[in-house]
Amino acid sequence: MGKARATGARPKAPGAPAGARGGRARPNPNPFEVKVNRQKFQVLGRKTRHDVGQPGVSRARAIQKRTQTLLKEYKERDKANVFVDKRFGEYNSSLSAEEKMLRRFALEQQRHHEKRNIYNLNEDEELTHYGQSLADIEKLNDIVDSDSDPEERGTLSAELTAAHFGGGEQPHKRTAQQLGPEAERPRSRKELIEELIAKSKQEKRERQAQREDALELTEKLDRDWREIQGLLARRPPQAQSRAQEKPQPDAYDRAVRELGFEMKAQPSERMKTEEELAKEEQERLRRLEAERVRRMLGTGEDQDSKAPAHMSADDLSDGFVLDKDDRRLLSYQDGKMNVQEEQSGEASDGGNSEEEEEEEEEEAEDSGGSDSHSDLECGEESAEESEQPEQAPRQPPGGREARDAARTELPYTFAAPESSEDLRALLTGRSVEEQLLVVERIQKCHHPSLAAGNKAKLEKLFGFLLEYVGELAAEDPPDLRVIDRLVVPLYNLCQMFPEAASEAVRFVLRDAMHEMEGAVEAKGRAAFPGLDVLVYLKIAGLLFPTSDLWHPVVTPALVCLSQLLTKCPVLSLADVVKGLFVCCVFLDYVSLSQRFIPELVNFLLGVLYVAAPNQPGPGCTLVPPFRPRGKHSELLVVSDEGDAATWQTGSLSLRWASARCTQTEAEANHTRLSCLAVCLALVRRCVRLYGTLPAFHDLMRPLRALLAQHLAGGHHPRELQELCRSALADIKAQERRYQPLVCERSKPVPLKLFTPRLVKVLEFGRKQGSTKEEQERKRLIHKHRREFKGAVREIRKDNQFLARTQLSEIMERDAERKRRVKQLFNSLAEQEGEWKALKRKKFKK
Repeated sequence: MGKARATGARPKAPGAPAGARGGRARPNPNPFEVKVNRQKFQVLGRKTRHDVGQPGVSRARAIQKRTQTLLKEYKERDKANVFVDKRFGEYNSSLSAEEKMLRRFALEQQRHHEKRNIYNLNEDEELTHYGQSLADIEKLNDIVDSDSDPEERGTLSAELTAAHFGGGEQPHKRTAQQLGPEAERPRSRKELIEELIAKSKQEKRERQAQREDALELTEKLDRDWREIQGLLARRPPQAQSRAQEKPQPDAYDRAVRELGFEMKAQPSERMKTEEELAKEEQERLRRLEAERVRRMLGTGEDQDSKAPAHMSADDLSDGFVLDKDDRRLLSYQDGKMNVQEEQSGEASDGGNSEEEEEEEEEEAEDSGGSDSHSDLECGEESAEESEQPEQAPRQPPGGREARDAARTELPYTFAAPESSEDLRALLTGRSVEEQLLVVERIQKCHHPSLAAGNKAKLEKLFGFLLEYVGELAAEDPPDLRVIDRLVVPLYNLCQMFPEAASEAVRFVLRDAMHEMEGAVEAKGRAAFPGLDVLVYLKIAGLLFPTSDLWHPVVTPALVCLSQLLTKCPVLSLADVVKGLFVCCVFLDYVSLSQRFIPELVNFLLGVLYVAAPNQPGPGCTLVPPFRPRGKHSELLVVSDEGDAATWQTGSLSLRWASARCTQTEAEANHTRLSCLAVCLALVRRCVRLYGTLPAFHDLMRPLRALLAQHLAGGHHPRELQELCRSALADIKAQERRYQPLVCERSKPVPLKLFTPRLVKVLEFGRKQGSTKEEQERKRLIHKHRREFKGAVREIRKDNQFLARTQLSEIMERDAERKRRVKQLFNSLAEQEGEWKALKRKKFKK
């Protein structure tokens, strides 16, 4: 900004310094102060500005302006009490001193008059009351407090009335006889106030005494009235008197009483941690196992067969049990007192020590005399303790049944199995509930918080249990009920050790895939695996989340399922059952993520194809593992109408998936119809799952044609026909969710014309072909940039000016400090010289 003003400025007068003050430019400027902006080429029509400039003059003007403005603000930066002279006409040289004084006096009078007349209440008149000014009365110098009682509210005492309103007569007319002997001496204001306070207190005490007397009289009258009330009043009947004496409470009273008797929150005990709970369960099951071993050995039956224990007269019956019975038998022999050490019967207790008996008594108290067979927790004791032979040489009659029951009872503690054979030995021959108890007691006995090596034991237990489940599935027939119940402990172990569980499941699936790949490489095809692999795939979907985009266990399981549906050809009825089971597992996997599985739809289409009595035409194409022609192309066709009539709707048993299971012709036909029913149910599930896909109708077109043309006829039972019709209705009910592809409409290309294109040129060489609004916008943008650059340039120059000012101040302070230090040194040197001269002078003397 300073430069812009300086470039158009003219030089100053020769007598004044450059930039000192304004004036006319001198005719012959200094050639060294003139800067000429030369152009390389002359352009016609271009207006040039700032051809000749004077940088020195412009710089001097900018410095002078900053000195008058910026430097002044810098010097006053820390001052808050700056005096500003606002006197009227102080800097007006055209007015004389008398005129200034007159003007100032007039303004002051006008200002006071305006303030005073805002709320003008005729202040010139002075209002009085009995010759006393109201202004003095409003000062409240003679306030007399009236301490009146509520009974006499609204009345004023005579003194208060006389003090404020004169009491109805003028004070100066009262005589000395009326005022008393003290009228001769005028009393002070303090004495009057004290006298009024004393009188008010005396009146208050008198009123209080009157109220107390009235209250005593009232109570006396009430007592007298109650004494004679029974004689005067007629007694009502008993029912009426009760009703009158006890009125029925309303709803509000009943609600208040209910709230009064409402239960209050009681403080609860501290919640125990998982480690504490595991420790308590382990100790409890240890006591239960010790109790079972004691009952099996019969060590406690002797005590049960004895006579009732002696009870003292001062027994409190509070359940208190001593650590040991240290009582002695007192007897007399030859006139002397004899105390036996112990009773003879206590020595033969089956070989158990006193500590064992105490422990057994505590266990019996904790267990409460009942065996908790429903608990799923256990200890670290091995099951071999329960199989120890009898040690008690003598047992009373009737104890053998209790020992046999204890021997057949399931132990409470088990050792962690070190191999799958150990686990199989523990579980084989037991019922389902007992197997669950054994597994879960092993799990609770070896909780990771109880010992350092328990984590590794439980991780191994998961692998052994998984192998045991596979062995149960490989049996003929498979024990699916036990497998279903064993999934719960598998899930609990998987939640405790997810990494070890995922590694074990991956290992099983990896072995199955290696076997399948080896069979494909050797024979070109692979048979469906056994039921154990299928059960493993089902369990993997139950133990791990199936909705994740990628999972270290579920993703390989999905790949394995897809390989089973594509690489394993359907050659028998057992293959169809296994394939349908794989389809069920596949749908369970993708029920949440809704992933589209083409192998699943293709397998269902193949099952419907082999179930069609009339082979479809060439419009329905099949892909492996199904073949459109051959002996296996009509695998599910039922030709016997009698078997079709006797078929009933039900679930498809997995025992038919075993190749070793033999079926009659009727059972085979019923299995074929059950496979078709399951396939139709899976088709309906696929329709509900994939109904929102844009390509749903195109994907389901082969299934729809197959169902409508070949399976909805009268060759199948009525239940299957209803399933076919419902599946077709579900497919038709889904709306189309895609839009057909349409080529994008483009603007037609116009033909080339030879008419010249006229463009208005507003400024040659710049901003061509733009509208007026666009040109205005560009102009404003250019102006904003130019002003922004100028503002930044001025701010930078202001900062440089302030920096130079601060540097000069610092140099001045340093120079002053150096001057003072030098002066101090000079004075010290002079003193030192004088002192040395004086010292030499004394030395000479």
